[in-house]
Amino acid sequence: MTSTQPTILLVEDDPNLRLALRDSLEHQGGYAVEEAATVREARAHLSNRAFQLILLDVMLPDGDGYSLCKSLRDEGVLSPVLMLTARTLEDDIVRGFEVGAQDYLGKPYRLRELLARVGALVRRSGASAPAKQLRFGGYRVDLDRRKVESPEGAQVELTRTEFDLLAFLVRERERVLRRDDILDAVWGRDIVVDPHTVDNFVSSLKKKLGWTSASRFAIQTVRGVGYRMEVESP
Repeated sequence: MTSTQPTILLVEDDPNLRLALRDSLEHQGGYAVEEAATVREARAHLSNRAFQLILLDVMLPDGDGYSLCKSLRDEGVLSPVLMLTARTLEDDIVRGFEVGAQDYLGKPYRLRELLARVGALVRRSGASAPAKQLRFGGYRVDLDRRKVESPEGAQVELTRTEFDLLAFLVRERERVLRRDDILDAVWGRDIVVDPHTVDNFVSSLKKKLGWTSASRFAIQTVRGVGYRMEVESP
């Protein structure tokens, strides 16, 4: 697959249907497809990259597509979502749109119709603006204004580096990040900094965010490696 191919995240727990869909999307649609069978796997993929489209099954082993779609919108993820489900009552369809899905297709579906809808959404996503806000644990990060707002609505005063570190950790949530990777992303590849500088900034960041064991997020230390931002689902 080339990097110029539109990327799709396919979230479907039925292995046979997932394989068939992937083959059709790759060979007939020309898309680069990544697969997930659970909400947890989907989040792992989404923490690594942005997708031009998310094909999302409603019923998943560890959650449901409605909740996942809503949480992604709350976090500022703008990738279009096409829901696939056997639940086609009007209330189900309306609920899908209410949580932020762009389209809804009932099972069983016709492959040509699916590919046509996928193509339309991918073309539209090409003009989408990048997310300007990130959300985590009730906090809001305004990337344009470089401001952070607490769950209570108060402004959290951060230095430039602290803000950049927080934005990187939130974007890469649930991933284990090496100190060297954090330094490259936040300080820059050409800047020589002691790797343990990251530890000091993480400690300062947690204090300014007022982190406690009751918080809905945590910046976990991964011994000998670095850090991982964990965020409780809304």
